[in-house]
Amino acid sequence: MPRKTRPAGETAEHIAAREALRQAEIDLMRQREKVAAQRRALPPGPPVDDYVFIEGPADLDAGDTPVREVTLSELFTAPGRPLIVYQFMYGKLQTEPCPMCTMWIDGFNGIAPHIARKADFVIAAAADLPALRQHARNRGWHRLRFLSCGDSTFKYDTGSEDEDGEQESTVSVFTRDDDGTIRHFYSAHPRMSDDVDERGIDLLAPAWHLLDLTPRGRDGWEPSLDY
Repeated sequence: MPRKTRPAGETAEHIAAREALRQAEIDLMRQREKVAAQRRALPPGPPVDDYVFIEGPADLDAGDTPVREVTLSELFTAPGRPLIVYQFMYGKLQTEPCPMCTMWIDGFNGIAPHIARKADFVIAAAADLPALRQHARNRGWHRLRFLSCGDSTFKYDTGSEDEDGEQESTVSVFTRDDDGTIRHFYSAHPRMSDDVDERGIDLLAPAWHLLDLTPRGRDGWEPSLDY
């Protein structure tokens, strides 16, 4: 394959190392695609309850009332569409919005119209609805749908909070059968094992991957609500 870069003074050592890296990147891409195919091939997941959420007006700037109840089944907008729920670490023991979740949702807000072509997508949190919506207004998240689920067992049942109310960021995918049965298809959490504490959903945030392209990488960087 021809070289993609031609900077003056590029050494043979650098060219060889870059070629080895390119091959490793191809291997990584193929492994990601293999894992994605394995995920898509999961058997039908278990049926789940038709959980009840609390929602305010579709327009964030219209205030926080009237409030209405919406069920999990009502979040599906058409047959055959999956539902993606990002579970925001905010509420109960997480008394302030999680900065890392906030960074992720900043990105989700930008790509929401693209995701809507293929799937339904909502943000759910244990926080009270007014607090959740105010944070969304502060961030300019006008393309997303926000739900409060603090009074249900939804987050506990999907592993996004423990019995004490400790929160964890989680992404969950649900499907709906033709007969209306809702099934849990997949959930992912940052904590994957005892030695993998915060990397489980890194693929959802491009910031990490841009930093990974640089010589110093992430170098301990963490997002903040304000810089």
